[in-house]
Amino acid sequence: MGTMVNYKQSSSFHFICDSYPLPSSFMASLERGDQLSRKNIEISVRENHFVPIEQHQDPKGEDFNYAKRGQWLRAAILGANDGLVSVASLMMGVGAVKRDVMAMILAGFAGLVAGACSMAIGEFVSVYTQLDIEVAQMKREKGTNSAGNEEKPEDEQLPNPFQAAIASALAFAVGAVVPLLAAAFIKEHKVRLGVVIAVSSLALLVFGGVGAALGRTPMARSCARVLVGGWMAMGITFGLTKLIGSTGL
Repeated sequence: MGTMVNYKQSSSFHFICDSYPLPSSFMASLERGDQLSRKNIEISVRENHFVPIEQHQDPKGEDFNYAKRGQWLRAAILGANDGLVSVASLMMGVGAVKRDVMAMILAGFAGLVAGACSMAIGEFVSVYTQLDIEVAQMKREKGTNSAGNEEKPEDEQLPNPFQAAIASALAFAVGAVVPLLAAAFIKEHKVRLGVVIAVSSLALLVFGGVGAALGRTPMARSCARVLVGGWMAMGITFGLTKLIGSTGL
């Protein structure tokens, strides 16, 4: 099969000749003009000679889409920040009514274990639900495109619930260990509380800075947001626990 192209002495014909290979005898005859009329020439162009022009791609990858990092970065920062703030606030709340260092350590350790398990289970359920939705959607699309010939989905392109659960639990534990280690070796009650606040604040700044660096977002805004949120959680927990403990409820 071919496509008939009319030539009427225009510059567009040169584009056609350059884009599609024509017989050498035809081109020679065309140049001599002895057997062909230049007013109306029909050229048979085969469709299989058409070569699509590929879109330009940046080999250096300068336009990298940092939004691709959003999912795993969100899970890592959320887990570590949640572990740090939860355990630090729990220890501050216990420290508001108990001066014993062992009480604070036990409360913090219990919070670490409970929080890590909660994060792992929650992430597992959430990602497994996402996996079911994506697999069902892939089956519907393949059933529509291949008229019922279903193929197994590519596992490497799908979220892994077990991996997400383990990563969330580890991230939570890493964040929760920080205030535990800060308070473990300090006997003085007030100094212990101050060290927990100082070390937790420093760790919050680090978490906010790492998240901003990996996501290419403003560093100061990210650090301030994480730090202020942690201060609010620790302050509210300490204040309410102190209030309840002083009233004898």
